[in-house]
Amino acid sequence: MLTHEELKKNPRKFVALTSLTPEEFGYLLPAFERAYLKVYPASKTMAGKKRKRKAGGGRKGALANLEQKLLFGLVYQKSYPVQSIMGELFGMGQTQANEWIHSLLPILKQALDDLGYEPERDPQKFKESEQDRKDAATSIIDGTERRRQRPKDAKKQALHYSGKKKIHSDKNLIVATAKKKRVSFLSQTYPGKTHDKKVADTEKIAYPKQMTLYQDTGFQGYEPKVQKSVQPKKSLARKS
Repeated sequence: MLTHEELKKNPRKFVALTSLTPEEFGYLLPAFERAYLKVYPASKTMAGKKRKRKAGGGRKGALANLEQKLLFGLVYQKSYPVQSIMGELFGMGQTQANEWIHSLLPILKQALDDLGYEPERDPQKFKESEQDRKDAATSIIDGTERRRQRPKDAKKQALHYSGKKKIHSDKNLIVATAKKKRVSFLSQTYPGKTHDKKVADTEKIAYPKQMTLYQDTGFQGYEPKVQKSVQPKKSLARKS
């Protein structure tokens, strides 16, 4: 079973599974605890019932402490494995894994928001949220895909199949600051087959005018209203 105590002994593996170093995890933990206790006070169970014994008493569950709960949420957010795999990793069944996912992700989101790390999700509010942040002056836009289960419906299979990644996936656009790599904007979720430029056109992101925005060839023809847009030219195939 995957545990925080064992995983922190291997920092490289810790980063690979959570995208955080053990030190960054420790920085996030207090905010996660505060957010968790707002939803599930120590005097009540997750079902909202009054505890019959002190919190932490009785038989230990799969996610016995806050470190395990935060680790569970981060591992899921990093890779989006199927729920049965999450269950295998953390010593529980698929049904319990599903319950924990839906319970913990809103708490993790709130903790990140409280620390100022939750990216803007509203494309029309992005300009206002980044206008006065110096690190946003030079930013990067890119599409990111994550594997998903193959849909049973044939039409949905075709819609979610990414020819680039050769997997069934979901896609989001992110904008991140070039120096600090802070994710400042996260789009809505689209089927993996959707072209990056089409997602950008659909989102209609309002950018700070002073921004320099770097984008790859997947955004050919995309013209954001920024101070400077930097995009490599698509190379033409040589004729034989």
